[in-house]
Amino acid sequence: MIDFYIWYTSNARKVAIMLEETGLEYKTHVIDIGRGDQFTPEFLAISPNNKIPAIVDPHGPDGTPIALFESGAILIYLAEKTGMYLPASGSARHDVMQWLMFQMGGVGPMFGQYNHFHNYAREKIPYAMERYKKESHRLYQVMDKALEARDYIAGDYSIADMALWPWAHNFAGRGQDADEVPNVRGWAERVGARDAVKRAMQQVGASPRSGPIDKEHWENMYGETQYVSR
Repeated sequence: MIDFYIWYTSNARKVAIMLEETGLEYKTHVIDIGRGDQFTPEFLAISPNNKIPAIVDPHGPDGTPIALFESGAILIYLAEKTGMYLPASGSARHDVMQWLMFQMGGVGPMFGQYNHFHNYAREKIPYAMERYKKESHRLYQVMDKALEARDYIAGDYSIADMALWPWAHNFAGRGQDADEVPNVRGWAERVGARDAVKRAMQQVGASPRSGPIDKEHWENMYGETQYVSR
């Protein structure tokens, strides 16, 4: 049984999708990042960067438990553990890996900054808002071009799709008109229709908290609390 540490975020959803797609048994543990659960010594021992998601697999590669943080690393680990959704070698493997890195190094950070400066920053900074809006739109266009002749981002359905979908399917949340990227829209519909994706969203879908974040949540996520040495 894999222990899966979550909050209700895009990065946690991608790992949930992979767990559901592979059929691996797992148990979720909610780490409330708005209330500071990520700063406890117990969680830091698993995820030293105090971020979710993280997993602990009691049956690691050498037969002993392994703890992993960083969602991309977790996806690769689970793919290699199961032999699923990542080609073992050759150009097909490299194609999946480059699109996974595209999500980790581009889509995730840029879409995240769009979300922060448009929805959470206490000071509205027009330059930052415009910069991340434009960059998010550019990344959507890159995806749209790649999906012109493919049903999935690297050809066959893979961990690259699982990584991108939770971030990219929410067009309105990124300020993107879906009609401007029809290939991404079609891809998002295909991925979202998968039974495993639906099950994952039931596990790690909308946050149980809704509405504006309170002072404690803001401080833990964006204020000085996150910079305390631990």
